[in-house]
Amino acid sequence: MHRRQLLRLTASAGLTLAVAPWLAACSSSSTSSPTPGPTGGAGPALPPASFAGYGPLGPPDANGLRLPAGFVSRVIATSGEEVAGTGYVWPPNPDGGATFDTGDGGWIYVANSETPNGAGGASMVRFDRDGTVVEARSILSGTSLNCAGGATPWGTWLSCEEFPGGRVHECDPTGVTRAAVRPAMGTFTHEAAAVDPGGRAVYLTEDVTDGALYRFVPDAYPDLSSGRLEVLVERGGERSWVEVPDPSGEDRPTRDQVPGTVRFDGGEGICFFAGSLFFTTKGDDRVWRYTPGTGALDVVYDGGGALSGVDNVTVSSTGDLYVAEDGGDMQVVLVSGERVEPVVEITGTTGSEVTGPAFSPDGTRLYLSSQRDPGRTYEVTGPWRHTA
Repeated sequence: MHRRQLLRLTASAGLTLAVAPWLAACSSSSTSSPTPGPTGGAGPALPPASFAGYGPLGPPDANGLRLPAGFVSRVIATSGEEVAGTGYVWPPNPDGGATFDTGDGGWIYVANSETPNGAGGASMVRFDRDGTVVEARSILSGTSLNCAGGATPWGTWLSCEEFPGGRVHECDPTGVTRAAVRPAMGTFTHEAAAVDPGGRAVYLTEDVTDGALYRFVPDAYPDLSSGRLEVLVERGGERSWVEVPDPSGEDRPTRDQVPGTVRFDGGEGICFFAGSLFFTTKGDDRVWRYTPGTGALDVVYDGGGALSGVDNVTVSSTGDLYVAEDGGDMQVVLVSGERVEPVVEITGTTGSEVTGPAFSPDGTRLYLSSQRDPGRTYEVTGPWRHTA
């Protein structure tokens, strides 16, 4: 298995959800070249302006997490063990995640399982309005290496399989309706997905060293059962989107079908905020911003600083990015304007990575996992910066 190769309105076709609007997770061409920021720091300011941060991390707490002052943690689930009071055994290798508002004051956290040979899938934990765990169950099974994905504005979870034959599966976070595979979204080494609701499109990353950035345009948004898969290309210094002739990739990988495809070194997490798409590439430790409205593509973090091994990413309601590390210091790192600083560190584990960062709908709780040794999912509560 590869090393770490990230969530309202009506249900998409074939899915009927008992889920209220999603509130949290991390969704014309330009002739300018990608603009990197200074090595080890942030580039162009992220929306909104930066802030003073949360302060230094303290010593490990009882759960082995280092947190800023005023924050507390609890363990939600551990791989191979029952999620307390639910009878459901949490699967191995928890990965990308997102939260969903249930409309009754509670919420659901969904997490993938990056496990091979048909033993992957996705699971959910439901919380009541005071944060008590009331249910846990599988929402997708029989799939492989479910890495990251993304939540849709209409309340579903897109679970992405990370291997050359990987596909996207659209899931009901409640687990009531059976998940549906979305072959039109391409067969390739999927990593993550994010929806641009204004552009009525889904953007997709690919976790290979010469991966592409994809855009899926549904025939009848938000129905993802059919549509056009496109790839970002650059020709003569001008970028544009070109349709992939064969999304199935049967005869040739999707990333190699269109001349001039822009290459990214290990596409990872992706999220959408305020008209911009933010995604990470692990091969060069970069955080990118793509603006669909203008076609501008730039680098907002260029490695060498507090963040290394960039992976899953989520965005808060205030526009601050939180990036999980694959290795590195096993941290979740804040990227806000010029500020790049750790906000959570998992200690006492080796050979693992941080996965699945996502905020609760009210913005006061951050969920994350250590994927291995053991697989464990945490909740960190405290004064996270968010809109009221």
